[in-house]
Amino acid sequence: MSRNDQQPTGGAPLAVIAGSLQRERRRAGLSLAETARRAGIAKSTLSQLESATGNPSIETLWALSVTLNVPFARLVDPPRPNVQLIRAGEGPALSSEQADYVATLLSSCPPHARRDVYRICHQPGAPRASDPHMPGTVEHVVLSTGRALVGIADEPHELAPGDYTAYPGDVPHLFEALEPDTTAVLISEHV
Repeated sequence: MSRNDQQPTGGAPLAVIAGSLQRERRRAGLSLAETARRAGIAKSTLSQLESATGNPSIETLWALSVTLNVPFARLVDPPRPNVQLIRAGEGPALSSEQADYVATLLSSCPPHARRDVYRICHQPGAPRASDPHMPGTVEHVVLSTGRALVGIADEPHELAPGDYTAYPGDVPHLFEALEPDTTAVLISEHV
């Protein structure tokens, strides 16, 4: 078992805790020193925890969860990205009686959400890699023409015209055209 796969007493892998601490500290906009100071722990202890070489106690993790204003469970069992994929021809569709027109619901707007809508034009070559946006951001993409890899940087989906995907925009993500003149509609939802 490698050092990063070791588990503190009771369970969560150190690598999971390390990644959670780094992610939540960045989201909070706090330095290593300021986070440690606010949590009442040594900076070296936090540094070890974030490099997966420390062995955190419940008390230390609890103090860090309070400091970072996140539930304790998020540090030991972080939420998994909620990814949705609807292929062309799928989804609840409603037809018009007055025209050859079909509207397919892809995503309803949650209360108090803000959305920006973009038309994307991309050519093959270097992918458009995006750093994480504001916490809670979700991106929705409907591919119009061409083919593209779209979504979370580690697990993008290949989309064809008419395909839809939604993914967290607050983690690294990408859009990579696989054919010339690839176009899409992107909706960035800010909660």
